[in-house]
Amino acid sequence: MPLYEHVFLARQDASPQQVEELTAQMTGIVEGLGGKITKTENWGVRSLTYRMNKNRKAHFVLLNIDAPSAAIAEIERQERISEDVIRYLSVRVEELEEGPSAMMRKADRDRERDDRGGGFRGEREGGFRGDREGGFRGDRGPRRPRDEAETTDGE
Repeated sequence: MPLYEHVFLARQDASPQQVEELTAQMTGIVEGLGGKITKTENWGVRSLTYRMNKNRKAHFVLLNIDAPSAAIAEIERQERISEDVIRYLSVRVEELEEGPSAMMRKADRDRERDDRGGGFRGEREGGFRGDREGGFRGDRGPRRPRDEAETTDGE
């Protein structure tokens, strides 16, 4: 059977229980049509790059599916009908990824970094400008003395 990765985005004001029910509904559809869900990952509520249907955040859910194309067509039809689903995407793949997805690995890395107390700003003391050496000004040239810069028109 063909293999698919399917991601759907649910409204941010949907409760986690409603998102779990949606996931269970999609799983039931796939299993009813002779397929199986090999992996389910809930990525949690994440910010969207741009507003979709007046939503700035959404619940993200990944399903790895081993099912006939009819099952994918039915899942997508149900998601079009559902008011809780903002967007969905199904991609046919040659093989399903084993272990956690890239999003879950990133979340684990971020969690470990936060536990260590490091982080981007903490490591460099002072943020982005901390790496400048002695007044480097790029292509703008050296600074003019203050009295030169404050000339008036009346002189």
